Amino acid sequence: MRILAIDGDPRALDLLTACLRQACPQGELHPFSSGHKALAWLKATGAGFDAAFLEVALPEMSGVALARQLQARCPRGNLIFVTEFPQYMGEAFDLHASGYLMKPVTVPEVQRELADLRYPVQEGPPLLRVQAFGNFEVFFQGRPVHFRRSRTKELFAYLIDRRGAGSTMGELISILWEGRLDTPGVRSQLRSLITDLRTTLQALGQEAVIIKRRDLIAVDPKQVDCDYYRFLAGDRSPGNLFRGEYMSNYSWGETTLGALTGEDP
Repeated sequence: MRILAIDGDPRALDLLTACLRQACPQGELHPFSSGHKALAWLKATGAGFDAAFLEVALPEMSGVALARQLQARCPRGNLIFVTEFPQYMGEAFDLHASGYLMKPVTVPEVQRELADLRYPVQEGPPLLRVQAFGNFEVFFQGRPVHFRRSRTKELFAYLIDRRGAGSTMGELISILWEGRLDTPGVRSQLRSLITDLRTTLQALGQEAVIIKRRDLIAVDPKQVDCDYYRFLAGDRSPGNLFRGEYMSNYSWGETTLGALTGEDP
C-alpha cells in the first residue's frame, strides 16, 4: 500500500508518520511538508497512491484544493483528512473523502481508517487508467500511453466503448474507415492495427486487456480503470464526473453520448 502523509507542521507530520508506520509497517510511506511537494513527487515519479492523509490548513495551498488535485490525478486514491478544524468536514465529504480524523491522531484511529477505506486497495499489478469523458486518453502509472498510430488509439477507444462486447472485423472497418469497402487490403491494415495495439499493451504488461477470439476482438472491462465504467456503476465522485462530453475526438462516440445525456445523438 502506498501512503502519502502531508502536513506543514513538522511535529504533526512526525507524529502522523510514526502512527502510519506502526499502523501499516509493510506500507510504502511518503511524508511531505507541503501539497506542492507531494504533487511534484507524484508528477516526477508517475506514481499513484492508495491513501493520502492530509491536513486542511497547509502552507501555500489549502488541503481541500490539494485533495481535488490528488483526486483528479488518482480517482481511486483514498483521502483522509487529519486536522484540528471540524468545520471542514462538510467539504471533505463533498469530495467523497474516505475519512476525517481530529488531531492528535492515534495508531488505533489510523488502523481503523486503513481497514475501512472507501476504495479497496488494488491487489496485483496496476491497471490502465482510461479517460472516456472529454477526449479519450489512456494512462499507465500516471503517464500517458503513446500509440504509434492514431487509428490504433481509436481502435482501443471503440473497444472501450463496447464495454467487453466483441467486435467483428467488418464492424471495426466500418468504424475506422467510414465509407471504405471491406477489402483484403483494408483487412490487412486492420490486422496491423490490432497487432500494434496488442504490442503496445504487452510492453506495459497489460496484454490481458485485449480478448481475441476468431473474428471477434474485445476488451476485458475488469482489466481497466475507466471513468465511464465507474460512472455506469454508480460512482459519482468528483474525480469521475460526467460533464456532457464523451470521447469528443471521435464522431462515433455521439451514440453513447446520446445515451448518457438521454438525448438522440
